[in-house]
Amino acid sequence: MRKTVERQTGVALWRQIADRIRLAISNGDYDTTGMVPPETALAQEFGVNRHTVRSALAALADEGLVRAVQGRGTLIERKERVTYQISRRTRFSQGLGRQVKEIGSRLLGHDQVPASGEIATALGLAPGALLVELHTVSSGDGRPLSAAVSYFPADRFPRMAEEYARLGSVTKVFSAHGLDDYVRASTEIVARHADAEELALLELSPGAIVLEAHAVNADLEGRPVEFSRTRFAADRMKLRIET
Repeated sequence: MRKTVERQTGVALWRQIADRIRLAISNGDYDTTGMVPPETALAQEFGVNRHTVRSALAALADEGLVRAVQGRGTLIERKERVTYQISRRTRFSQGLGRQVKEIGSRLLGHDQVPASGEIATALGLAPGALLVELHTVSSGDGRPLSAAVSYFPADRFPRMAEEYARLGSVTKVFSAHGLDDYVRASTEIVARHADAEELALLELSPGAIVLEAHAVNADLEGRPVEFSRTRFAADRMKLRIET
C-alpha cells in the first residue's frame, strides 16, 4: 500500500520520507532483514522518484542510522538508545541508571533574567522577578544526550550558577541551598526537528529529531523551584513516564 507524502506543506519530500523511515526503524519494522527496503521499493511505496529516496537515505546515513553496503543495500546501524525515566523524583543520573558508565554535565553559560510569560507562570512568580538562567549539556559515555535551559528563582538560589559550575548537578546545588528533596510537578513533551543550535550542541545531522520536554520541579510544599526546557536526542534516548 502506498504511503502518501504531503507535497504542499513546505516540508521537503525527502525529509518527510526520512522521518517515516526513521520511525519505521525505531518501531522495528525492518528487524527481520536488518536492511532498509531497496530504493525502488521505497520510491514506489512513497510515490516519488529514486533521487528523492536517495536524498532521504543520505540524510539518515549522516545521522548514523543507516549505512550503504556495496552489493547488499542499506544496512541499519543498530544504536541502542538509553531509556530516561521521568517520575515523581526525576534525576538525570538516576534516570539513566546503569545504562551508561560515565555521566557528564557541562555548563555552557548563565545569566540573570527577568521572569516573563510561560516561565513566570510556571514558577508562580510575578513578571519581572529575577531568575538565574543556566544553559547546560548532559552526556553519557561521551555522547551528548540532552541540552537544557533552566530557570531558578534568584532570591532562593543566588549561588546557582557558581555552585553548578563546581558541582555539575542541580540536585547537589539545591542541597547546598538547603533544599534536600524536590519532586516533578509537571512534564510536557513534544517531538520536532532540531534547529541549528541543537544540531551543534547535540552533534546531530540536519533532519534529526529532538524530544523537547518542558518541566517544573517543586519543593515538598509545592512551591516551584525550577522550570526547564530540555531537548533530548531522539535517536539516542527514549523517555519513559512512570507514575
